[in-house]
Amino acid sequence: MAIVTRFAPSPTGFLHIGGARTALFNYLFSKKNHGKFLLRIEDTDLERSTQAAVDAILHSLKWLGLEWEGETVFQSKNLKHHQEIGLELYKRGKAYYCNCKPEDLEKMRAQAMKEGKKPGYNGHCRHRGLTAGALRLLTPEEGRVTVEDLVQGPVTVENAQIDDMVLLRSDGTPTYMLSVVVDDHDMDITHVIRGDDHLTNTFRQYHLYQAMGWDVPQFAHIPMIHGPDGSKLSKRHGAIGVEAYEEMGYLPEALRNYLLRLGWGHGDDEIISDTQAIEWFSLDHVGKSPSRFDYKKLDNLNAHYLRQADNERLVGLIVPRLEVAGYKLSPLHLSRLKTGMNGLKQRAITLKDLATSAAFYVQDRPLVISEEVRAVLKPTHLELLQRIMPELEGQDAWTVESLESLAREFAAREGAKLGEVAQPLRVALTGSSISPSIFEVMEILGKQESMGRLKDFNEI
Repeated sequence: MAIVTRFAPSPTGFLHIGGARTALFNYLFSKKNHGKFLLRIEDTDLERSTQAAVDAILHSLKWLGLEWEGETVFQSKNLKHHQEIGLELYKRGKAYYCNCKPEDLEKMRAQAMKEGKKPGYNGHCRHRGLTAGALRLLTPEEGRVTVEDLVQGPVTVENAQIDDMVLLRSDGTPTYMLSVVVDDHDMDITHVIRGDDHLTNTFRQYHLYQAMGWDVPQFAHIPMIHGPDGSKLSKRHGAIGVEAYEEMGYLPEALRNYLLRLGWGHGDDEIISDTQAIEWFSLDHVGKSPSRFDYKKLDNLNAHYLRQADNERLVGLIVPRLEVAGYKLSPLHLSRLKTGMNGLKQRAITLKDLATSAAFYVQDRPLVISEEVRAVLKPTHLELLQRIMPELEGQDAWTVESLESLAREFAAREGAKLGEVAQPLRVALTGSSISPSIFEVMEILGKQESMGRLKDFNEI
């Protein structure tokens, strides 16, 4: 059997982090089993669905590297077929019409709760032979349903606990519960991997499959993601759109790796490549308990992937950020960034950090140096800087090695530590108290630019 999975987001907002993990698990499961990963946009809520949300979801999935096969399916284009299936169930005697009003349903719920029963529709119109109203599925009253969930294990529900769900509203429009089953059948979905908030829906949907005589897919319900404190994930914890993580400067491979480890594990492995993820992924290793979102772990992973990333790629990723900040980049600036990237990326956590720390390579003279940064220098630092400048001016070989050697010899003669010489050079040349090796910076800037910045600093 060819395995087919799907990701089916609703375009009523951004692709949040939980949805992204669900998409990732579907993607990996299909790839591991040489199957297909499909995308369906469940846009039947016409009032809340927006094109902007559709665009955001498509962009986020592509940015994450979760490419789907074939055309994107839009559920709203299949509504007529969904309606036809509902009417077919009525013809087969598997569904009936109900004309109960909202206030009637509320009374039923209240009565059920009073009697200690599960609140829901009580089947009032089952045998009335109505020919109009809302169309409901005729659910068996006896027996039970056991779903062999691939994550949760066997889960059993008594049919008496399942009410007759609405298939078509009184205006003839299909409900989500009908549409999702019809679409999954039409798309040949073999495995439905989704959040465990959908688990209760599964038992209703099971009866719909049975009523149509369709094969029931296998289900896997993955636990929710909670905040670090164990509470429901909120915006302050990380429940924001994938696009926000892109904007904050996380790399897609880092976010993929992090999401993979949220609720799934492979021994003690933390850094997991895409190839390993596909090779190792199994629903057997998805935990049953909610996972906890932790920005610190995500930051650590992102810093790792930044250090591993190709320098030219990183330059391409930070250039737009520098341009938005107002820098006009010349070929010389780009060359400096590429040459200096090895040193820059060692301390960065996100692309945002990287762009900020790289800005000194593309700044025009004179550098703007804050009073806070200037305050780290003592009068002795400034004196050492003034005395080393003539020696730097007379230096012909402008390389890391020769510059560091000159600084060491100068510090020894002055009875100073190397750091006491390097720090004023750093502040004057980068406008910061933190940077890559200052001698590397000097080589990349070149003698003319370095001496120009030093003179600017002394004159201010």
